[in-house]
Amino acid sequence: MEILQWISEHPVKTVFSALGVFLLLVAIKDVTQKKRTIQHNFPVVGRLRYMLEVIGPELRQYWVANDKEEMPFNRAERRWVYATSKGQNSNFGFGTTEQLYEAGYPIIKHAVFPFPESKAVIIHDDPSAIPCLKVIGESHKRPKAWRPPSIVNISAMSFGSLGDHAVRALNQGAKLAHCWHNTGEGGFSPYHTSGADVVWQIGTGYFGARDEHGFRLEKVVEKVDQNPQIRMIEIKLSQGAKPGKGGILPGTKVTAEIAAIRGVAKGKDCISPNFHSEFSTVDEMIRFVERIAAATGLPVGIKSAIGELDFWQELAQRMKQTKKGPDYIVIDGGEGGTGAAPLTFADHVALPFKTGFARVYQIFQKQKISERIGFIGSGKLGFPDRAVVALAMGCDLINVAREAMMSIGCIQAQKCHDGHCPAGVATQNWWLQRGLDVDDKTNRAARYIKGFRKELLSLAHAAGYEHPSQFTGEDIEISSGLNRFKTLTEVLEYRRDKVVFPGMAKLVA
Repeated sequence: MEILQWISEHPVKTVFSALGVFLLLVAIKDVTQKKRTIQHNFPVVGRLRYMLEVIGPELRQYWVANDKEEMPFNRAERRWVYATSKGQNSNFGFGTTEQLYEAGYPIIKHAVFPFPESKAVIIHDDPSAIPCLKVIGESHKRPKAWRPPSIVNISAMSFGSLGDHAVRALNQGAKLAHCWHNTGEGGFSPYHTSGADVVWQIGTGYFGARDEHGFRLEKVVEKVDQNPQIRMIEIKLSQGAKPGKGGILPGTKVTAEIAAIRGVAKGKDCISPNFHSEFSTVDEMIRFVERIAAATGLPVGIKSAIGELDFWQELAQRMKQTKKGPDYIVIDGGEGGTGAAPLTFADHVALPFKTGFARVYQIFQKQKISERIGFIGSGKLGFPDRAVVALAMGCDLINVAREAMMSIGCIQAQKCHDGHCPAGVATQNWWLQRGLDVDDKTNRAARYIKGFRKELLSLAHAAGYEHPSQFTGEDIEISSGLNRFKTLTEVLEYRRDKVVFPGMAKLVA
């Protein structure tokens, strides 16, 4: 009773006494533990070092780094994505802050007589709509050959790497923006069924297309028959963040639901093989593509980051000889990557997008079959200027991943690999996901895609074109030093295929 009376009479002293006892216990624990030297040598205070390390990315991006300094996306780039996705003013004032003479800097050349925006054809009641010029699968006579209604689409990000709230928001946003949504190698999930066009990616784990014995074509056919929104199938050979290595989903993200969808053990690391068990040669891969295409009627493509070129040489030769093979090719740059990856693979394996794409595209050009294939660019292309360069190089379509994540709230905390994404995007934590409102983020994802396309169209019109795929290497100058610029054609030493464009009205008629 006396103790309680003393506490009631001295509340402030009680609080400080309790705090002192708590800190003393923490200090004793720090001194007696043997795993962390800093905590042992500087009890209590040493813990601040680890706390600051955890929130380091957030501290740097808000208070330390300048607007053009951060990686992989600087503050100015993130601000443009956020403002566009929120329908806010995405303009910038007081001129450019870029170093225009920096080597590699691109300049888009405008026309003296721009294409009149008043003559632009509006599709789907959406002034930003830009259909693809190619019908994917047409050259191989696929029964379900398809002209994608948008040249800007949402790239491969698996349910598992992303939470269900994020996947639902992206899928519903894709529906509103009339673009496709790639499932990622985690497979087709219940959260990909909101009505958007879907590209089903199948990786080395064959998730959703396998049983305990391996790949099963009948499972692919069943899934396609039950889900008509699946418009294309994509065989992933490798990707930018971890080229030559299988997908990595940490055990902390492998919930019971994800385990059931993928057919793996709950709570254990889900690491895909680094090779395809169904094929190991170019001819075997072509046969695999043709089996799936014949069984489903869908266009089937491949995705890969670029390293050695022998594979691509042989693939182009065999496709020319057999008139078979993938209907489209996705080239991912070494600068890509949305999930977990070993640092060395992310930093040092696979060529960057522009180099890798240029090398592969020219191989198919020399075989005179590049016009038969849809070429898709991926790897930090989620900004209009970068998309223009990719289109001028030969891309028919653009895939965006991390930029789409930012449109639904990603703050670049770089916690994708440990399940603690504070924005509730790349996590399976139910509490963190609760903060991601699906309805709000759906609209943000749609506004980002539409805003991206609108600005892309504006750039085309400024250059005198009606469609962005009309850009050529002659329309872009690349800085090679002070007062020295070369056209993109001169830098790459090739031109993209001549684009047959009947006009937007005839294209969608």
